Amino acid sequence: MTDDLTLTTTHTDGHLAALHVRGEIDIHTAPALRTGALDVIARGHPHLILDLTGVTFCDSSGFNALIGVMRCTMAANGSLTLAAVPDRLSRMLDLTGLSTVMPSYPSTEAAMNARPTATPEPA
Repeated sequence: MTDDLTLTTTHTDGHLAALHVRGEIDIHTAPALRTGALDVIARGHPHLILDLTGVTFCDSSGFNALIGVMRCTMAANGSLTLAAVPDRLSRMLDLTGLSTVMPSYPSTEAAMNARPTATPEPA
């Protein structure tokens, strides 16, 4: 059984937005994560922080969604930062090497303090 996935934009500041993710990220919910994140990017926030505090499960579909979101932020001259990554998911990010391309911080606040200052170039 899959928990519902909820996305809540918790902060926006110029080109930066923080999105709180809650629930399971799997084959059923990964498209919602991707769509929600891309909507935030399209609204002018290419530097995206995903707060994963509320993520209870993430399978390969979820990993693919994270990679897709990262690619879209990069295409918009932005970045993807993870915050409050649950231990199990953090280990999987380390094992797969994704932690080297997706910086993570213990909290959204810490990620915001380390946020990029560059302004995206027009596409």
